[in-house]
Amino acid sequence: MTTTTITVQDPHASPEHARQLDTLYARIRWRLLPLLMLCYMVAFLDRVNIGYAQLQMKQTLPFGDAVYGLGAGIFFIGYFIFEVPSNLMLKRSGVRKTLLRIMFCWGLVAAAMMFVSTPMQFYVLRFLLGAFEAGFFPGVILYFTYWFPAPRRGQVIAIFMTAAAVAGLIAGPVSGSILKYLDGAVGLHGWQWMFMIQGLPASVLGVVAFFYLQDSPARARWLSPGEKRLLDADMARDLANARDKSQDSLAQMFRDPRIYLLSTAYFMFLGATYMLVFWMPSLIQGWGSKDLLQVGLITAIPNIVGIVGMVLIGQHSDKHRERRWHFVGCMAIAVFGLAVTTLLNGHLLLSVTALGFAYVGIKAGTPIFFALVSEYLSVAATAGGIAFISSLGNLGPAVTPWLNGVINSHTGGHVSSMYLGIVMYLLAGGLVLVTARIARVPEVAAVVAES
Repeated sequence: MTTTTITVQDPHASPEHARQLDTLYARIRWRLLPLLMLCYMVAFLDRVNIGYAQLQMKQTLPFGDAVYGLGAGIFFIGYFIFEVPSNLMLKRSGVRKTLLRIMFCWGLVAAAMMFVSTPMQFYVLRFLLGAFEAGFFPGVILYFTYWFPAPRRGQVIAIFMTAAAVAGLIAGPVSGSILKYLDGAVGLHGWQWMFMIQGLPASVLGVVAFFYLQDSPARARWLSPGEKRLLDADMARDLANARDKSQDSLAQMFRDPRIYLLSTAYFMFLGATYMLVFWMPSLIQGWGSKDLLQVGLITAIPNIVGIVGMVLIGQHSDKHRERRWHFVGCMAIAVFGLAVTTLLNGHLLLSVTALGFAYVGIKAGTPIFFALVSEYLSVAATAGGIAFISSLGNLGPAVTPWLNGVINSHTGGHVSSMYLGIVMYLLAGGLVLVTARIARVPEVAAVVAES
């Protein structure tokens, strides 16, 4: 076996030293990101596939829109309660054991959804799914801090978070195919097959992660001694830079009222987004598409358009290093698209076209929002600040699906509830407009992708 020897040079890096660091971090990215992104894709599928399952569940179980909405939202209550405790356990037991525990358990719970027969069982399993999955995303973000210094971490998080965008793209076709073609197989409904097929891979990936990952760079046999020294030296410099201002920056963050206003904006934005994600299959079915595979394929169209918009708007935002007005613009696009969708309700082609336009703003809004937050916070407070805002924001999806279900139950359709999403996107854009005065910080990565 050939051992690569890398000489650690002076902190005032020469071009050769910079190339060595770029090569090292590229190797680490290729080692860690593919598996972690695959895990995140499975997590996103298990979180949102209920939107497709309910198309059949409400035909075979005594579930109305209000029951479904509460079950969809209660996931985020468990997520909120157990997010911090899970991260504390990761620090104590290491990432391998933590991911094994998290993913193995959430996979079993996700698969156990196939046995649901009462609303209470539905609520309990959705809560447990959120409780077990809660530690995954913040745990991975914490894990990245062991391998990447702050100036490189934003790009890594951006790449990792694109897995959710890809999962959103494939969720419809995959779920629709299972619902249609496996319905009745071996006496099981399509929604039962869907929960099993999409749930159990999480348990398998948890075992794979346990054997594939290492808790820290020091235990990585695939790094040479020279590469470990180079990494240790670079991480030590980053830690020293952050330590100089960590206490002040964290204390200032929790005293800053704008952090709470930004959290409220994210609450509105994420709440409206997940409400749309959970109910979009029902919307499309209500527009005249009754075939479940066709519903799944159609849901992919707004996601494709949204991903293209996310890339183009993100590039424009990066080029001009401007976040505030780009986010407000994204919310305006989302509001306009949803308003037109509501007005065209019942016309499948035009409604899907308008929904695709809305998804341009929705998909692009997430990376721009987190880029905005990362540039507002100091380097030392970025990880904690993003986690804090994300944690509070995740309460939005705990409320809106249930509220949407109640509105649908009382109005007999999905049109009125669309106005709730419009209002929430307007509030999100307005809060960011009046709150954010973002300084341009050159050392912070500019790109963060879909959550």
